[in-house]
Amino acid sequence: MRTAAALVAAGSLLLTTPAAAARTPAAASAPAPGSPSASEARGTAVAAARAASEGIGFGPCAEEQALPPTVECGTLSVPLDYARPDGERIRLTVSRSRATGMDSATGRAVPRQGSLVNNPGGPGVSGMYFPMLGVVPGWKRLAAAYDLVGYAPRGVGRSAPLSCTDPTTFQQGPAPAPQYPSAAVKRERAARAAAYARGCAERSGDALRHYTSLNNARDLDVLRAALGETRLTFLGSSYGTYIGALYATLFPSHVRRMVFDSAVNPAPERIWYRNNLAQSAAFEDRWADFRAWAARHHYVYGLGDTARKVGDSYDVVRERLAREPAGGKVGPAQLHAAMLKAAYYDDHWPQRAHALSAYLKGDPAPLVEQAEEQPEAAAEAENTRAVYLAVECNDAPWPTDFAVWDRDNTRLARRAPFETWDNVWTNLPCAYWPAPRQRPLDVRAGQDALPPTLVLAAERDAATPYDGALELHRRLAGSALVTERDAGSHGLAGGANACVNAHLTAYLLEGRVPGRRASCAPHPAPAPAAPAS
Repeated sequence: MRTAAALVAAGSLLLTTPAAAARTPAAASAPAPGSPSASEARGTAVAAARAASEGIGFGPCAEEQALPPTVECGTLSVPLDYARPDGERIRLTVSRSRATGMDSATGRAVPRQGSLVNNPGGPGVSGMYFPMLGVVPGWKRLAAAYDLVGYAPRGVGRSAPLSCTDPTTFQQGPAPAPQYPSAAVKRERAARAAAYARGCAERSGDALRHYTSLNNARDLDVLRAALGETRLTFLGSSYGTYIGALYATLFPSHVRRMVFDSAVNPAPERIWYRNNLAQSAAFEDRWADFRAWAARHHYVYGLGDTARKVGDSYDVVRERLAREPAGGKVGPAQLHAAMLKAAYYDDHWPQRAHALSAYLKGDPAPLVEQAEEQPEAAAEAENTRAVYLAVECNDAPWPTDFAVWDRDNTRLARRAPFETWDNVWTNLPCAYWPAPRQRPLDVRAGQDALPPTLVLAAERDAATPYDGALELHRRLAGSALVTERDAGSHGLAGGANACVNAHLTAYLLEGRVPGRRASCAPHPAPAPAAPAS
């Protein structure tokens, strides 16, 4: 599943060290209390009861949503502010494919188990395409038993969309991406981040403060009610696991089954600044995995027979692009964004290695094809970034002094240069954010508070490092943790590992979990593709 951070401009999700967070000053505005207010709890109950009565009027999807006829669409009304459920409301788009009721392998009828709701991550990513997975072989058994339900969270796509700047000016490639930026570059990027934060406030006004993870969890409960479900069956990936964790804490009696796929560390002190530092450190290890794989296939790509030599080849490409962008479109920033996807998903490794190899041999076309920014996607990319920042900046206090960011990330970049500063530029508007900051909810559920839940994690995942899965598993008593050993692709559900998928299917169809913990051998590394192909 393609999740949030790979889609956010040239940046990624988020993570830091306990010591760094201890030195992080509070946001300028007074943070809201850490526990949800009674008025918001009442407001959610009012909105859910209203949604249960109204339902969702599903029908044909809008043409611009580009969904097949097997998928139907509708809208869901939710309060902008749950403390005022009868005040302003916004509409979220929802998609659904109905349970087929038939096991395609055996031809036998399958009882319907309700709706399986998905959030693919983000913040800022739409799940409207989730119902299309029902025709994929690995998902057919689930699609037989469940209505597959996707939705665009608040702010995303057609769901009360957010924007912080003119999308036509959002992409500014080709652009540089120094791994060790100068003081002048830092000043320029800080000014740009402050301007972007101001743009968010100017375009959204007071509504901006209501785009939060807690409200995303409340919206999920209203969606549950509108679908006619007394309890929720949910699959969250990446950031979607944090929404699920908040939901399990706020509405434990409303949980039927819940899958946390590639879990965000939900510890309140990690949301979100510390999570970003930890993520940048983990991306260095995952980038090393790609370089080691390319070195093993030096005979195919010619990038070097050691990971260090592959890194040297990459540096040569970066330096050349800084002097002369490929096709006039791809500079170091665009190169980095493309290579970041290889750190998310190892199925990108062959095409990325091929692009580097071809460029060094005088053919820039594959690199341009893989890395150039698409003008037609600018509006969606800017919307993704606007929602990403609104949610994360609103969710928690951030350092408001750039000196804190500079100190922590200068230190980190000495050992993890690949993603560190790019991650800073993605998140830096939070230093200048004009809306009030919340205190993150203390996610947890005691023994028997929830039915069994399932956590899926890869040991070398960089976007959501493995310690996040361990922390979530610890906080949710009764959860089961399935680990893909010595692997690092982000988003495991329905992916390349048959063992992981077997646990997923057994849980969603039968409610079975493999005890407290289980492990799966890694899925096979991708096979190299000859550059000529």
